[in-house]
Amino acid sequence: MFSGISLTLMIGPGVPVPTPREVLGALTRVQITTTTEGPSAFQLTFTLSTKSPLHTLFLLSAGTPIPMVRVIVVVTVNGISETLIDGVMTNHEVSPATEPGQATLTVTGEDLTRVMDYVDFSGTPYPGTPPEARVLLILAKYAFLGIVPLVIPSALIDAPIPTNRIPIQQGKDLQYIRQLANEVGYVFYIEPGDVPGMNIAYWGPEIKIGAPQPALNTNMDTHTNVESLTFNFNSESRKLPVILIQNEMTKVPIPIPVPDITILNPQLGSISLIPKAIELMNETANLSPVRAALVGLAEAARSADGVSATGTLNVLRYGHVLKARRLVGVRGAGPAFDGLYYVKSVTHNIKRGEYKQNFTLIRNGLISTVPRVIV
Repeated sequence: MFSGISLTLMIGPGVPVPTPREVLGALTRVQITTTTEGPSAFQLTFTLSTKSPLHTLFLLSAGTPIPMVRVIVVVTVNGISETLIDGVMTNHEVSPATEPGQATLTVTGEDLTRVMDYVDFSGTPYPGTPPEARVLLILAKYAFLGIVPLVIPSALIDAPIPTNRIPIQQGKDLQYIRQLANEVGYVFYIEPGDVPGMNIAYWGPEIKIGAPQPALNTNMDTHTNVESLTFNFNSESRKLPVILIQNEMTKVPIPIPVPDITILNPQLGSISLIPKAIELMNETANLSPVRAALVGLAEAARSADGVSATGTLNVLRYGHVLKARRLVGVRGAGPAFDGLYYVKSVTHNIKRGEYKQNFTLIRNGLISTVPRVIV
């Protein structure tokens, strides 16, 4: 139990269970990072005595037949529970001390995508199966971990005829699913669901729309709820992707510039960055026109986010847990930087009596496109 918040730690092979009071009492620090550019990761720090049950729960687990030790961290703020991480342990580190009771055990791990990176399934055939169906078949193997697939069919309908070509998996499940996502400009990640132990495996376009989270306030006296907030405008970041579409009759590649604004990637800033470089995507010449367009749109959206913000907030003062991969409003930063942003990454830092979050926000222009944000 931390001052002002409630923290639940669950550990176990396969199905984690709440930890004993002695283990939770030895927990001194929790750090969890969620980002759009990779798997979520966690780090738990415990004080370690010679009679601590942690020796049995963690250190000895490396020498048993248990294939993985699962960890779930749930935090409750103002009566609302949020699962911050559902993952598996990957490393244990013990730091001895000269004084009794000062030794520490640090446990690190990643989200459940790590489990998909254990076994190489190269050679698995998928006759007559489009990419989204292949993703569903792969994710079905991990249903025992509470993983529920959320797969968005691509605009490209590519169900290969078995007599012409049979898709063969190359590499481990995680690598292959990410490869299929990159081929159509999609993303893949696993995030905790509404119930501890249930997770959503999302394979689809990166979505930058939805209901915004409560606003981050700066320079607003008693209404300020961030401890720091710094903005950056990189006018050199935006590039104009140019895809190549091969004419089937003449075999001559046709260059086509790709815009960065789509229904799922709306304009969050009124003044967009001007592209100062052209990126010729030669690899798209071997793709179908629809697939090349999807890959180009994804690349255009990534390079357009030239406005960013980094900061720190106190969760107890903010009153909520800021989530990555969601929109959030900003107030009090001035006309150029107020408005809606996409939360690119969040790092939770929890200690006794303290819960802070470091965050990174991005958007594709200056000056807000909305008159007001949700408080």
